[in-house]
Amino acid sequence: MNRRFALLAIPALFVLAAAAPPKKAPDKRPVAAKPAPPLGDTVKVALVTELGTIELELDNKRAPITTQNFVRYVDQKKFDGITFYRSLRLAWGDQPNGLIQAGLKSNPLKVLKPIAHEPTSQTGILHKAGTISMARHAPGTATADWSIMLSELPSLDADPKASEPDAQAGFAAFGRVSAGMDVVRRIWDAPISPTKGEGLLKGQMLEPPIRIISARRIADPPAPKPAP
Repeated sequence: MNRRFALLAIPALFVLAAAAPPKKAPDKRPVAAKPAPPLGDTVKVALVTELGTIELELDNKRAPITTQNFVRYVDQKKFDGITFYRSLRLAWGDQPNGLIQAGLKSNPLKVLKPIAHEPTSQTGILHKAGTISMARHAPGTATADWSIMLSELPSLDADPKASEPDAQAGFAAFGRVSAGMDVVRRIWDAPISPTKGEGLLKGQMLEPPIRIISARRIADPPAPKPAP
């Protein structure tokens, strides 16, 4: 728009605005949030990462506490912008052998309350390749950090016969990767820092970390209509 046209347009806009009826005051009443869809026996979630999309199938039937906790973070969009920050690479066994880890890293501004522990001896969901499992300190401290297995890791399963309470409890597995294991492998293979990380985590931290752009539930496709 040149200067001459702009100067001509201003009076016309002014006249139209002056002739218009007075506007009603905006309605400031709060709009009720749309309720989240109910959870079925399984819940599907898509993690869109910088390296591709990972689809998860969470087991709400066998691990309801852990699944519903994960979905709360998804529905509140708390996982948008977090990163996969760790790649555990075990040198023994068939490769790839290990896991990748993501989450809020105990960010006090975003984490929700810790959840009760659901051991694999109760759920029957074992740590196999593609399994998603909660990270934790002691049992009952899990919040918003989790791992995806690259291989079968039975040492993470609950062992009620173990002498140590931590091994008795194991870690809470609650679903599996249904699509995108190639993306999981690319994250696992991404560069790591030789110096970052404390204690046992040193040499396991991704550098740079891999960003999760968004985490959203995936709706099931509508059931086909019966033939006439």
